[in-house]
Amino acid sequence: MYDPLLASVTRPPPAASADAPLHLPAGNRSVSLALLAVFGAAFVLQWASAVFVPLMLGLTFSYALSPAVSRLQRLHLPRAAAAALLLAVLVAGAGWVTWSLSDDAIRFVESLPEAAQKIRQVARAQRTGTLDMVQQAATRLEQAAQEGGAGPPAATQGVTRVQIERAQFNLKDYVWSSMPGAAAAVGQATVVLFITFFLLASGDSFRRKIVRLAGPTLGRRKVTVQALDEITAQVQRYLVTQVLISVAVGAATGAAFVAIGVEHAAVWGVLAFALNFVPYLGAIVLTGGAALVGFVQFGSVEMAALVAGVSMAVHVVSGNLLTPWLTSRASRLNAVTVFVGVLAFGWLWGLWGLVLGVPILLIVKAVCDRVDELRPVGELLGR
Repeated sequence: MYDPLLASVTRPPPAASADAPLHLPAGNRSVSLALLAVFGAAFVLQWASAVFVPLMLGLTFSYALSPAVSRLQRLHLPRAAAAALLLAVLVAGAGWVTWSLSDDAIRFVESLPEAAQKIRQVARAQRTGTLDMVQQAATRLEQAAQEGGAGPPAATQGVTRVQIERAQFNLKDYVWSSMPGAAAAVGQATVVLFITFFLLASGDSFRRKIVRLAGPTLGRRKVTVQALDEITAQVQRYLVTQVLISVAVGAATGAAFVAIGVEHAAVWGVLAFALNFVPYLGAIVLTGGAALVGFVQFGSVEMAALVAGVSMAVHVVSGNLLTPWLTSRASRLNAVTVFVGVLAFGWLWGLWGLVLGVPILLIVKAVCDRVDELRPVGELLGR
């Protein structure tokens, strides 16, 4: 029996038109609060960068060195003693490398005024040649105008040539002027060293506290433990990957510069290793500096282009072959997220923001993947 009421209830709704707009509920208040929270967090991070940058550096170093401290602890060493021993070895190794390369570094610094003078001479010669050509053209035009005119040529007035001499580069004045910045850098490095030591010596105490603060239920604590394990694994894999890639870039750059005949090739290898930790900007700075040194040493644009091309080729090979292969195994971030995140943290914290951008994004993604309200953010950051 046909029932009109039942048919009207069960009848499917009419298909929506393709041009009809979709009305999705939106929480304007939630969006506004989220934007305010983001802007407030950015302001605090930039305002308190002197606190957050050493803290994040110490946290990153503690993640990288924690497996080595755990291995030393298995040799029946107290964790504090193992952390102190490891940091002392690393500091001594960095000091030894600096001392062994100090002669080449000093000669490189001493050659900078000569390099600047040579570049200035080349630029002045090029500018003088261009001005001479313009002056000759102006003289010919003036002669043609005088030959076509009826009156006698105008009397040439004397012109007094004035030459401005620039002050010479004074190394002592430069050293004294840079002393406050150097003292601040040393103080910041000491703070980072102490933060790293305390985090390594504490072991799992902060981890247990975070788990206890997560909540009384077993489920919340389990999710917190999983997030902490994910953060540790992701950051450690990323740092190991970056160290391996930087070692390869530094060794390849130093060997290539030795083959070309570039002076202080070992110093350039160390610079390539250090600058490879700075995404995007490090390769540009190294390539520009290599081109400048190649031009100063060999005196030709072709050799400068060769040195710069070799440096860029090393970074292109590492950036397009080695880095994607290793990074895909180390993290689950997409390239757009990495670029935007590094750009944002570079704006907030400068050079240190470029270095810390990717580890911070890894931490944020590990947290967002395990919080229901933040899973869309984690999906946006992932590949």
